[in-house]
This record gives sequence, structure tokens and C-alpha cells, in this order.
Amino acid sequence: MQRISVIVPMYNEARHITRTLDSVIRAARAAAVDCELIVVDNGSTDRGPQQARERGAQVLLCPGISIGALRNRGAAVATGDCLAFLDADIEVPGNWLQLWQQTLEQQRAEVFALDCAAPESAPWFARAWQRRSLAAGGQARLLQWMPTPNLCLQRIWFERVGGFDEQLRTGEDKDFGLRLHAAGARQLSLPQPQVLHWGFEGSWGEWAGKERWRQGSHVQLLKGSGFNWRLLRFPLLCLACAALSALALLGLLLGRPGMAALCLLSGALAPLVLALRQGLRQRDPLFVLQLWLLHWVRLHLGAAALVQGLFNRSAVRPDRG
Repeated sequence: MQRISVIVPMYNEARHITRTLDSVIRAARAAAVDCELIVVDNGSTDRGPQQARERGAQVLLCPGISIGALRNRGAAVATGDCLAFLDADIEVPGNWLQLWQQTLEQQRAEVFALDCAAPESAPWFARAWQRRSLAAGGQARLLQWMPTPNLCLQRIWFERVGGFDEQLRTGEDKDFGLRLHAAGARQLSLPQPQVLHWGFEGSWGEWAGKERWRQGSHVQLLKGSGFNWRLLRFPLLCLACAALSALALLGLLLGRPGMAALCLLSGALAPLVLALRQGLRQRDPLFVLQLWLLHWVRLHLGAAALVQGLFNRSAVRPDRG
């Protein structure tokens, strides 16, 4: 790795961007690599762009475009033979780039990321939701796609798949990763050390708003991919769970508590299976119960987002108000 370009999309992240860039600078020094910082700003009204410039970053002003387009604009001006896509509220550990170097030298993968965790100061639901994606047993994983809080890859692979889909409002990271997988790129996720997500959801309303927005790309992904059972499974699960809840409510209104109870129990099975699949490996019963509740809420949010998407209406992006 001769030179790495770190691309950070940003919108009103003055609270976090200094911490993020400082952690990258420390990691670059520890790895002794030539590091180029590129911040792509989506129209911030705070001091984030100024703070980024003070840390030596090149700041591109690109208001009003999608998150995928922001990343592509950064990649278009990047000069590194490796690209790293980093969220503006992420703190990377000091050996982040050393681990990426080792991955390349050992030819373990073409794409690399560290697991992402919420700091201890985050509320329980934000920590539990972030924790669900962590690897069990400290094992490295080869995945079919990885999210983009801290995604490193060789530039040639970015160009081979044509970058991010700029038409997607959200889900662009999943689409990008699946195309990388189809092209033959190995995607390695390491469980330790972890990057820290400081832009955690501070309230239930914020968490729900972000989850509804994240689920808003299902219709777009399906339209772009044609019939794809892998992409279709979760939307169908959302609709089934919401339909059972609606039937339970109808049962109560009709004075049929048995019907209501049966529908509620049936609707709770899917989120329970999801919670057990993700939580049992952590060997923490309380964590499983937390996930059960969060998945139940998420499935209903997903159904609402899917219906909105079918009528060509999308949830407002949370970080844009």
C-alpha cells in the first residue's frame, strides 16, 4: 500500500469530525503510510468543513446529493491506490491501517473492515443494536457485504464495480458489497480492535427515524436487481409481522381476545428468531430480550418504509432534518 485516500462524507458533524480525522492521522503515522484526507460535505451549516480543513483535509462542497454520490465524488479526486470510506462520526484505533497493510501483505482479502461498536456512554438500545452485528468468539469473518463505517479496499476493485449506486437513498453499502462479492472480491471483517460509533442514537425517536430511513431502499434495490429472493425475504417478513399486528388489533376491536393473542404470538416469532440468531452467540439472555423488542419494532418500521416506497414516498433522511 503506497498511498491511501480516506474519504469521509459529512453533514453537520462538527461534534465528531475532529475526533474522526485525528484518529485517522494517528493510524497513518503508526502505519507509516502516505494518507490523503478527503471530506465530502453535503451542505453543512456548522463548523465541520472548517475543522476538517484545519486537520489538513481537502474539503469538497457537494450539497444536496446522495450518500453514494458523496463517496463517488471523493473517490473521483482521490490519488491513492487504496481507498478507505469512513463515516464522519467514527473513531478508528491506532492500528487500523497497520491491520489493513497486513491483510494486503498476507493476501487474506481485497476489502477490509473492523467491527463497529457504540461507546459505553450510548443508551442501551443504541449499544444493543450496534452489538448485534459483532462477531462471536473473536473470529474473523469473510462476508458477502459489509457496511461502510470503516471500509478499506484496493482502488482497482472500486473501479471494477463502478463505485456506489448514486440513485439509492440508503442501502448503497449493501448494494456495493454484493456487487464486489459477485466480482470475486473477498471481504474480511475483523472483530478486534473495534471502531467506535460516536454518532449513536440518543433517543428512541432518533433510533426509530434512522431505522425507518434505512429500510427505505428495499423497493429501489428490488427494482434494480429484479427478482432476488435474498433481497425479498426481509421486506416480506416486515409485511407479515405488521399484518399480524393489525389482525391482533382487529381481534381486540371485535372482542375476540383469543384471535388477538394468537396473532400477537405469531407476529413475535420472527423477531424472536432474529434475536436468538444474533444474541445466543453472545451468551447473554438480557441481550436476547433487548434484541427481541428492537427487532419487533424494526420489522414494523420496515413495513411502513416499504409501503411508503411502493407509493414513491420516502422517509426524510434523519441527518438532514
